Amino acid sequence: MAYVVTEACIRCTYTDCVEVCPTDCFRQGPNFLVIDPDECIDCGVCAPECPVDAIVPAEEIEESQRSFIELNATLAKQWPTITLKQAPHPDAEDWKAVSAKLQYLEREAVVS
Repeated sequence: MAYVVTEACIRCTYTDCVEVCPTDCFRQGPNFLVIDPDECIDCGVCAPECPVDAIVPAEEIEESQRSFIELNATLAKQWPTITLKQAPHPDAEDWKAVSAKLQYLEREAVVS
């Protein structure tokens, strides 16, 4: 099973994980990243790079975050690939420790 980006990433979008991914499986939305489960090889190199611990193996995901398995798969089909580290969301530091952020997820595709 693939790794999954969870709620902690919303409005943070630190992209340290993107640089180390050997398969370019990350996709970028306006304020969230997802992992394409069809591209992820389950290597796990991305997880320790995330400063907010938002990346977890699907089989170890907490019950409260289970919906993010399907959310990653769905949004990965809509959003463009991101392969280079970018600046985090402008107010990332303010959102880093906030929980219950799903209502702030923006689903519109990023136009590059």
